[in-house]
Formats: sequence, structure tokens, C-alpha cells
Amino acid sequence: MSLHEPHFATENPGRVSATQACLDQVHEREHAMCLVCGHQNPNGLKLKFKVQPDGSVAAAFDCLPLLQSYPNVLHGGVISALLDSAMANALFAIGIVAVTATLEVRYLAPATTGRFAMVRAWTESADAHPLYLQRAELIQDGKVLAEAKAKFIVRDVS
Repeated sequence: MSLHEPHFATENPGRVSATQACLDQVHEREHAMCLVCGHQNPNGLKLKFKVQPDGSVAAAFDCLPLLQSYPNVLHGGVISALLDSAMANALFAIGIVAVTATLEVRYLAPATTGRFAMVRAWTESADAHPLYLQRAELIQDGKVLAEAKAKFIVRDVS
């Protein structure tokens, strides 16, 4: 399975039916102050994830120069945070609140500051509850610059 082709578990299709209403509701309750996507965080990046027709989520991101590492290059830690947040939001879209258990990022090419990029994520497997396999990618000018895979575990709220 290519990282660029979302795949959804078919054993329980109802589990992976992503909706914007579900994403918005869970996000508001659980992530309003998130550094990457929290709209209430005054110092945050305030990304707004939208559910796509294929069930993935995506958000545009302005690669601001203040987030650079090397000249005109978006910091790798910022890229990692973007990918991680996108994967969490993909879970919110199917009604799951989970935290990152493992995260693997593969950097393919530098992202250029001063330009927009898109971060996209989807649920690869939702059939191993309480673990969920997530995938994400950062795209700029139509090219995948970084990709991630992660395992998320349902958050214990007790």
C-alpha cells in the first residue's frame, strides 16, 4: 500500500466514516488550545483541518520564515508537529480521541519558507482498537516533501 493512496479498513466501515461535524465537535472539546490546530491558542498556528471526499483530512499551512531552520527551509520539528497534528485530526473525524504512541517521519525534500504547503492525513487501519495506524504527508507545489506513519492509542480519560 502506497503512502499516497489512502486505504480504509473494510472490516467495520462505520468506524472510519469521517465527517466534518465529528471532527469539529471532537476538536472543540479536546484540542482548542493545541499549538498546531487550536483556534483558542493565541500563539498557535491555527490550522483548520477539513475532511476530504476520500475521508482524509487536509489543511493549508503558511510556511512562515520565522519557522525556519536553515535559510528558507521549514524546520523539521515543525514538519513533524504538522504531520502529528494532522493524524490526530484524522482520528477526530471518525470520533476517536487518541495520543501518539509511535511516530516515524521520513523527510524527502526540504519545504521552502515563504510559501504555502498542505498537510494531509488518513486512518490506515482502525481494526486494532485501541491502536490506530495513521499516515500523513506534507505537500508543497504538488510534491510530497515529508511523510509519516504513526500508531495512536486511545486516550485514557479516567
